[in-house]
Amino acid sequence: MSKRVSVVIPAHDEAAVIGQFLRALVASDIQERLEIVVVANGCADDTARVAAAASPRVTVVDIATPSKVAALNAGDAAATAFPRAYLDADIAITAEAICAVADRLGEEGVPYAGAPRLDIDTAGASLPVRLYYRVWALSDYRRREMIGSGLYIVSAAGRARWGLFPNLIADDLYAQRVFDPDERIVAEDHVFTMRAPLTFRSFLRRQTRIVAGNREFSDRFPELDREGGARSTWALVGRVAVRPALWGAAFVYLAANVIPRYRAARLRARGVSQSWNRDQTSRDAVARR
Repeated sequence: MSKRVSVVIPAHDEAAVIGQFLRALVASDIQERLEIVVVANGCADDTARVAAAASPRVTVVDIATPSKVAALNAGDAAATAFPRAYLDADIAITAEAICAVADRLGEEGVPYAGAPRLDIDTAGASLPVRLYYRVWALSDYRRREMIGSGLYIVSAAGRARWGLFPNLIADDLYAQRVFDPDERIVAEDHVFTMRAPLTFRSFLRRQTRIVAGNREFSDRFPELDREGGARSTWALVGRVAVRPALWGAAFVYLAANVIPRYRAARLRARGVSQSWNRDQTSRDAVARR
């Protein structure tokens, strides 16, 4: 018998997109394998109402704290099944893709965590954003078996690796690095899609948050920060060097890494904590559809 899969979706002020996201997810769940838990956290809009109205199969938990980590922990408390998927509300995915990964987890000798292949939708994005992702597609992070970046799925044994989610900006990086590379998989035959920021300004703002979150993770969990580094950087340089068509894009990619690092370092030097932020441009594009 096919396993039930719990899906936990933190949602902060997602009323414009959460309804169509949930309706599409439920419609694709032909076998009704998914237990869907939406955690509206600190919302100033109608996220909870819109989510509840999307389908009677959606359980809505409404908490006052505007915190993704608090929402993840509240969702875990409400969810009952494993494997368990943690999704951002701005991705596009089918129940088939979620279940395909879930079915490969939890058996003896099989990885503890996984995700479908990530696809970045750059339609409508500015030229610098599109150039950045052309280079990013060649990076070790994109090419190797990564999970996170808006979606990760864990088995019961995998979820037992940690208790409550720690209070981190980079919850997805934490969930990835709890597992060694050979303990996680990417299902290349299935895909989920994230929309790229439409403007380079919004992209840089989001990247600054990511850089700050990665630094926070490294400071608090140095024993888990064991991937990437200079070797990955030089590997990417080598791949770009043999592709003259990407040399111009490489300058954009460099700027898109240097500027957020500089901004995050300035905040750190001033003792200012990086607040959570998200790209609103891609959500507005989805809402206009």
